[in-house]
Amino acid sequence: MNFKRINNLTGWAVFFVACAVYLMTMEATGSLWDCGEFASSAYKLQIPHPPGAPLFVLIGRLFMIPFDPHHAVTGLNTMSALASAFTILFLFWTITHFAKKLVQKDSDELTSGKIIGIMFAGIVGALAYTFSDSFWYSAVEGEVYALSSFFTAIVFWAMVKWEQSVTEEQEQGIKGHFTKADRWIILIFYLMGLSIGVHLLNLLTIP
Repeated sequence: MNFKRINNLTGWAVFFVACAVYLMTMEATGSLWDCGEFASSAYKLQIPHPPGAPLFVLIGRLFMIPFDPHHAVTGLNTMSALASAFTILFLFWTITHFAKKLVQKDSDELTSGKIIGIMFAGIVGALAYTFSDSFWYSAVEGEVYALSSFFTAIVFWAMVKWEQSVTEEQEQGIKGHFTKADRWIILIFYLMGLSIGVHLLNLLTIP
């Protein structure tokens, strides 16, 4: 069994489950709290309350383009639903990465049973988070938390990919001032910079 192929296919299957759930249950209009402010800020490309969310506003405006002014908030809710589904996707891949490290000793081949166990761990963990109350709550409304969770998930996933790449290069004896693994570091800091334009939550990935 090809672990990488199965991991990718299963991850995307979990993504489509989360995406379907969030799109079918998302708010039809604006929710309470700051959703109305963010929706109007995105539609008019204005500044929401401090510290501001310029990237959220710009991306939100793109999702509003297909809708008329009376239903523009639907585009913002759709953005949150899709961002949350991608959060679940990267969470799944992060879980399977750590599960694989736990069950695979040295360079032993993964048996079919171990691969199924790793996939099961990823599915249970990702879907448990999919249907958790607080995450589902923010996944279906036009707030910054869904997009912020996406950036946090993809940055953490990029961190484990960097660690994996460094380990592989060390095993192969690759040395140098700038190696292939260092490209992950550049991506990580680029994504972190973008995430500040949505919410400051992503700073928690630094420690």
